[in-house]
Parts: sequence; structure tokens; C-alpha cells
Amino acid sequence: MIFNSNEFVLFFILFFLLYWFIFKSRVKFQNLLILAGSYVFYSWWDWRFLFILAGSSLINYILGILIDKMESEKKKIYLLFAGLVAGIASLFFFKYCNFFIDTLVNSFAAFHIKLNIHPLKIILPLGISFYTFRSLSYLLDIKSGKIKPTTDAIVFFSYMSFFPSLISGPIDKARSFIPQLEKRRVFDYNLAADGMRQILWGLFKKVVIADNCDSLTNIIFDNYHSYSASTLVLGAFYFTIQIYADFSGYSDMAIGIAKLLGFNLTKNFDFPFFAQSIPEFWRKWHISLTSWMTEYVYTPISISLRDYGKTGAITAILVNFVLIGMWHGANWTFILFGLLNGLFFVPLIISGSIGKKKKTEKNAWKTILKLKNIVLTFIIFMLSTILFRANNVSQAIDYYHRIISVSLFVWPKNFSTTKLLLIFVFLLIEWVQQKRDHALQIENIKISWVRYGVYYSIIAIIIMMGHFSQSSFIYFKF
Repeated sequence: MIFNSNEFVLFFILFFLLYWFIFKSRVKFQNLLILAGSYVFYSWWDWRFLFILAGSSLINYILGILIDKMESEKKKIYLLFAGLVAGIASLFFFKYCNFFIDTLVNSFAAFHIKLNIHPLKIILPLGISFYTFRSLSYLLDIKSGKIKPTTDAIVFFSYMSFFPSLISGPIDKARSFIPQLEKRRVFDYNLAADGMRQILWGLFKKVVIADNCDSLTNIIFDNYHSYSASTLVLGAFYFTIQIYADFSGYSDMAIGIAKLLGFNLTKNFDFPFFAQSIPEFWRKWHISLTSWMTEYVYTPISISLRDYGKTGAITAILVNFVLIGMWHGANWTFILFGLLNGLFFVPLIISGSIGKKKKTEKNAWKTILKLKNIVLTFIIFMLSTILFRANNVSQAIDYYHRIISVSLFVWPKNFSTTKLLLIFVFLLIEWVQQKRDHALQIENIKISWVRYGVYYSIIAIIIMMGHFSQSSFIYFKF
């Protein structure tokens, strides 16, 4: 069941009516409905994997209480270690086991040694990377004293399985989401209206922008050896727009659906294509993941290596980004994608310019410099997404090699004026609205016919140009 499907629309209408009209007076009943609805939502894909989600929730619920009760620091550490191992082991088995088997077999094959080891028949459970990270941060925060564990099993199980963000995030930490589950919720018209606007914008990004780019991206990447360098660059551009519109579109819909239920989820994208540097880009891209990795990976490593100065900082940032790459998938392309983005930080660390704010004087020259930085940052990230999209490292290398060619200056094939104009309008709207939480947050427009004209125009574009094949979201496989 995906957000852009008829099944989900019917499911959510029924859920919404029960939530606000039948169970509105008792928060426990609402939470029980959230848990039941989330399990139905997840089971729609494959009910067998519901046991993994429920089992993970049960283990971490019990461990959280035990860690808090233990007076011995050593026992706290043992229990925390057990929880971390359980979560990481589950993630490793389902997501990385076959990757390491293939890597081992290929490594020995390079020395003409054949290992009689074969990949396992494993299906990756939907959302496992997201709910595992929720559970890990929960235990780490209890151990560090940032939060107290909840003793309400329904609240915790609902936190782990909250259906709007279950499959592809955002990765909300317990300290921000569990308090929202524990308090009574009252229907807020303004919050719900904003949620509807955000859902509409997310749907537009998914079915109009992302899915229109998808067909062109697939054609170019699947047949890259037959195209000119200029067409390959165009393919990388299409994919960069696609992955942003697809994933941020999901996040917008998830956040909007949560608002209809009275919740505020973590903002996951902050108009990253208008960042002026790679560090700024990663502060605006998949915010819930990068902030999670910064808090639980980068910061502890950088503190432990602070005596090594810039070398320690570089080591911490590279480890952090390699793990970000690995989080996305079990393929060397993702590891190299993470490493490459980490390497972009190295010159800034060496020069000491990382974290320093740029001067913002308002004049024509500064505007030109800003646009130059935005375009350069976009191009750097766009080129790194070739690794993200390629099936394997050799294909990515060949793709890069073919870009370095005189055919870079010929007119590209698959040049769609209509689709490029659509992308331009999409980016222009986001540029205008970049100071807002999302691009369709236009409630400040007092003239109602203008405001509703925008809504109806977007709906019309969705109907005329949207793809309604109910294609899944890219990040479902992560």
C-alpha cells in the first residue's frame, strides 16, 4: 500500500473517520488505532515481516525499561550493547548478508580460488533501515539520560510503526515523537489544512516530476553506452531531480498525513538544491538521517579523535559518510557515493572554512556569486548521483569515462522541452518558497481566488501530466 494508490486513499479515509469521530475522546484508543492501522498498512505488503517489526519493538521496549532501572553502569552498558547488536544484526542479515557473501567470493575469485558459498534467498523487509534507527536512538538516548523510557507498550509500539513514516521516514527520535503520542490530541484545522497542502505538493512532486523523469532516466542509464556525453549528463540531471522529487515528495506526504492526525514530524528536506556548498547541502538533504548520523556517529568519533586535529576530523567525516552510503544499500556504489561526498568536505576542513557563514551583503555581485555556488554545488552532487544510480562500480566508471568526450558539446537526445520546462517551473516555485516549510505553504496569500487558483492549477497538472501506475518510491528499497 503506497500513498499514491487507491487502496491507501480508502484506508486513510476510514482511519481518519475512526480517529477523529469515534476515538477522539480517549488518547489510548487513538494510539491503539494508530498501532492497529500501522500493522494493517505494513501487512498489506507482506504480513510475514510484521513479526520482525513487532519483535524489534518488543525487544527494545523491554530493554529500554531495564536499562533505566539498572543501577550498575556496567549492566546498563551490557543491556545497551545487547540492544545495539540485536538491531544491527537484524539489519546486517536482511540488508548486507548477501553483499558480504558476494564480496568474499569475488575477492577469492581474484586469486583463482573458488568458494562454494552462494547468496541466500532473502527479501529485504520494507522500512527496516528506518525503524531500526528509531530503536537504536531510543536506547542510546535512555542510556545517555536524554529521555526516560515509556512504560506504555502501545505508545512505544506505535512510535516504532507509525504508518506515515514507517516505510521511508522521516526518522523521528523518541524524544520528539513519543511525547506527542502521550498527550491528548485535538483536531487543529490550520494544521490539517497545511497538511493537505503539503500532501498535494508531495503528490505533485512524485507523480508529475519524479515519475516523468523516471522513464527518461531509465532509458539513458540502461543504454548509456549508445548515447553522447551530453545525453549522459542530461540523464544524470534527470535522475538528480527524480530522486529529490521522489523522496522529498514521500516526506511531504508523510508529514502532511501526520499533520491531519495532529502530529508534527521532523522536517526532512529544506530545499537542498539552493545550498551554496556541499556541507550546507547535507544539512538540507534527508535531514533526519544526517542529523541522526551526526549525533550518534560523527560527534562521538570526532570527540574521541579530537587530539589528532584535522586528521581526526577528516577521519570522522569520512567514516560518517561511508556509513551514510552503506545505509542506502548493499552495493559498493553506495559506499563510494558516501565516500565521495565525504571527500568533498576534506578541502574545507583543511582550509578551516567548514562551518563558517558566508557574508550576505545584498548587491548584484553577491547575487552572482550565490548563484554560482548554487549551480556548482548542484553539479557536484549531480555527478555523485551517477554512483547512486549505477548498477555496479564498473558501470559507474564507464559512465564517467564516457562523459569526458567531445560529444559533450553536441545536442543531447531525449531532450524534452516540456519536461525541462516543468522542472524549471517546479524549481522556480521552490526557489520562491525556500523560506517556508514547504513550497505550497501559501496561506498568507489573503486573496482567496489566487490561493485556490494555485491549488486547482496543481491538481489540473497532476491529472493531465501525472503518472498513475502506482509506482513505488525509490527509498522503499532502502
